[in-house]
Amino acid sequence: MSGPVASHAPQDFAERQAHNRRMAALIVLLFLIFFFLVGLSVDYLYLDAFTPAGPAFPLATVLSLSLATGMTLTSYYGGSELILRSLGAERLDIELPEHRELRNVVKEMALASGCPMPKVHVVFDPAPNALATGRDPSNASVCVTTGLLALLDREETQGVIAHELSHIRNHDILLMTLVSVLLGGIVLLSDWAQRSFYLSRSGKRAAGKNALFVVPALLLILLAPFVSRLLAMAVSRQREYLADATAVELTRNPIGLAKALERIRDASMPFAKASRGTAHLFFVNPLRRRVDDREGHVADLLSTHPPIARRIGLLYQMAGLAPAA
Repeated sequence: MSGPVASHAPQDFAERQAHNRRMAALIVLLFLIFFFLVGLSVDYLYLDAFTPAGPAFPLATVLSLSLATGMTLTSYYGGSELILRSLGAERLDIELPEHRELRNVVKEMALASGCPMPKVHVVFDPAPNALATGRDPSNASVCVTTGLLALLDREETQGVIAHELSHIRNHDILLMTLVSVLLGGIVLLSDWAQRSFYLSRSGKRAAGKNALFVVPALLLILLAPFVSRLLAMAVSRQREYLADATAVELTRNPIGLAKALERIRDASMPFAKASRGTAHLFFVNPLRRRVDDREGHVADLLSTHPPIARRIGLLYQMAGLAPAA
C-alpha cells in the first residue's frame, strides 16, 4: 500500500487533533496581523496618519482590529450556522424514508468514530455532495445534498458520511470553518481598500508618499484575495487524503467510498450554492473546475481537493484491486 492515503492511515489522531488546533490558532493570529497591517496601510495612504499633518489617532487600524476580533468570535461560535444558512441547509424530515436512512447511517458512523452524534442537515440541490462543519465534535454538523441521497446506495453513502465524520474526528472542521469565514473577511476588507484607493482622492496622496511604505502597502491590499485563496487550498488537499484513509478505517470498505467518488465524478454537476469561500469544505469540489483533475505543484496551489481519479485509485489500492475502467 502506498500513496497519500496509505501514508496517513496509521497517524496518531491525538497528534493530528493537536496539530489542527495549533493551525487554527495560527490562522487566527495571521488573520489579526493581516487586518492590523491593512489598517496601518489605510491610515498611512488615505488618512495621512503617522505624519506631522495627519491625525494622531490611527482610526483605520483600530477599526480593522475591532472588525477582525468580531469576525474571529463570530466564526468560532457561529461560523457553522452561517455556512449552513448560506447553503440553504434544512434539518432532516424524519417522515421521509431517505432522511431516516441518512440519520441511521450518520448514527452508525458516529458510533464507529467515537464522536457524538452531529446535527444532520440536507440541502435541496441535485448536485451530489456533502460537508461537515463546526468548531469541535460536540458542536458539529453534517450536511448532504438531496442529489447525493438520490444517486448513492447505502454502502456508498456510508463511505461519504464516514469521510465527513473523519473530518470531525480529526478536528479538521474548526480549521476549515475558520478559513471559510475569516478569509472571506480578508477578501471583503481588501475589496473595500481597493475601492477606497481608486475612488477617493487619497489615491493621489499616495503618489507623494515614501515608496518604501507605499509599494508594500498596495501589494498587501491587492494580493490579499489571491493569498487567502491559496491558504484555503493549502489546508485542504492533504486533509482529504487523510479523511479518505480514516473513513476506510471506520467502514472497512474502501470500495464503497471509491464507488461513491466514481458516481459523483460521472454525475459532473456543479453545486450552485457553493462559493470559492466554502469549496474546501465539501466532499468533492462543488465548483468542478478542470484544475481539480490535475496533479503537480500548480494544481496543488490552485485546487482545494486532490484529483478524484487519484483518490479513487488509492482506495482501490487499499482494497488490493485495480480501479474500474
